[in-house]
Amino acid sequence: MANKGHFISVFLCLAVSITGVAQNDFESFEKRMNNQFDAFQQRTNNEYNSFLRRVNAEYAAMLERAWAEYRVVAKIEVPEDKLKPIPPVVFPKKDENKKLIPKELPYKDVVPVPVPKPQPQPVAPIEQTPTPVNVPKVEFSFFGTKASVRFDSSHRLRLEGVSERSIAQAWKQMSTDAYSNLVYDCLQIRQEKKLCDWGYLEMLKYMADCICGTNTNETTLLMAYVYCQSGYKMRLARTDMGKLIMLYASDHIIYNLGYFVVDGKKYYPYGVSSSRIYICDITFPNEQAMSLLIPVEQLFERAVSQPKTRQSRRYPEMRTTMTSNTNLMNFYSTYPTSMVGENMVSRWAMYANTPLSEEVKAQIYPSLRAGIQGCNQLTAVNKLLNYVQTGFVYEYDDKVWGRDRAFFAEESLYYPYCDCEDRSILFTRLVRDLLGLNCILIYYPGHLASAVEFTEQGATGDYIQLNGRKFIVADATYIDAPVGHTMPNMNNRTAKVIILK
Repeated sequence: MANKGHFISVFLCLAVSITGVAQNDFESFEKRMNNQFDAFQQRTNNEYNSFLRRVNAEYAAMLERAWAEYRVVAKIEVPEDKLKPIPPVVFPKKDENKKLIPKELPYKDVVPVPVPKPQPQPVAPIEQTPTPVNVPKVEFSFFGTKASVRFDSSHRLRLEGVSERSIAQAWKQMSTDAYSNLVYDCLQIRQEKKLCDWGYLEMLKYMADCICGTNTNETTLLMAYVYCQSGYKMRLARTDMGKLIMLYASDHIIYNLGYFVVDGKKYYPYGVSSSRIYICDITFPNEQAMSLLIPVEQLFERAVSQPKTRQSRRYPEMRTTMTSNTNLMNFYSTYPTSMVGENMVSRWAMYANTPLSEEVKAQIYPSLRAGIQGCNQLTAVNKLLNYVQTGFVYEYDDKVWGRDRAFFAEESLYYPYCDCEDRSILFTRLVRDLLGLNCILIYYPGHLASAVEFTEQGATGDYIQLNGRKFIVADATYIDAPVGHTMPNMNNRTAKVIILK
């Protein structure tokens, strides 16, 4: 919507400068302009509200139609490497003084960087409705973060079963002014906390649980309604046992979760599902599938962990002590592993491109910057590389987690163990943030390494050539190996190059 004050002030300044109107005439004209703008804005708001009510009324009417039966498609497992994870290798001391010879490495293919798109938006602006001074609020907490929405609990949903008619009547109830401020406030929380799509969906679950009770059908329907009104693509479903389920569409293929194919699109159940459900396949205007990219820091309230100190063995000045936000760590634990398109190695780019929080940067970056101050790029990268190689304890995922689990960079700084993929993700994050150098990941069956594009002369050794750009290998699991060395027994003809932003 146009900003009223700005619109009128600009117009009046022009009027005064051109016509030289008297002060009294100016004030009278300003009043008329205010009234006209208010009338225009009210007409526009009414048009938006009328359109949204019409859309929801049509949607509710279609909810009364028979729902079709669908059967679940078997979940896609996280791809297992044909080879077991390759353990860390210690760089031979006898090779420390060997002269590095430039060597271009082959690779199989290139995985482009996933590009974030704008978040879904409501089909029409959600307008606040007039509320009394002492407006009722529902307070809730998600990942340790307090929030509230305006809602009068006397309007709370009360479903009588999950028949088509019952769901349609409830949708009509939610499409009134009684729920407008709730939807508006949820979208404000998304904006204020900079929630990614997954963070917003999780927040809606906490909000709906607080209003309607944990894991009730009313909770599912309220969550689905606000999610739909916010612009996201979802479908409602029910089981033979009378359980209502919300299905959400994703731009990415999610691992380890059975899904339903509706009109050619994969839909995933939020929470408990069933092998056979009945889905109402109704399209809401301008609906958009969620993205699992996390392009900006999630602003959860801070809960401080115990401090951890990490230090490079070769460069003791590369030493950091920091605490983590356990609320953020708990959020990351809910994050579903996925891939972009059909390329399973793209999942690592999604972790690697997620930024560190400003709080963590403020704790460790001054120390790391001090450690590389005055160094050329090659020395600085070698110091960061050894910090990750020797300051972190290596352990296999299956031993710690019982399954494959990639870390966001911040998780590697929090948990006591990490493996090759986690180290490469953290290392490339540090290099990009502290030195501004471009990086890639290099996937081998059983191993993940990285490479750096230097803008100064001096770095040499094994490298990947991409459209005339040279990325020199830096392996965070090849312990004490400086830049330019590939870990032994890596078959580059099977390697996939993952572009990072």
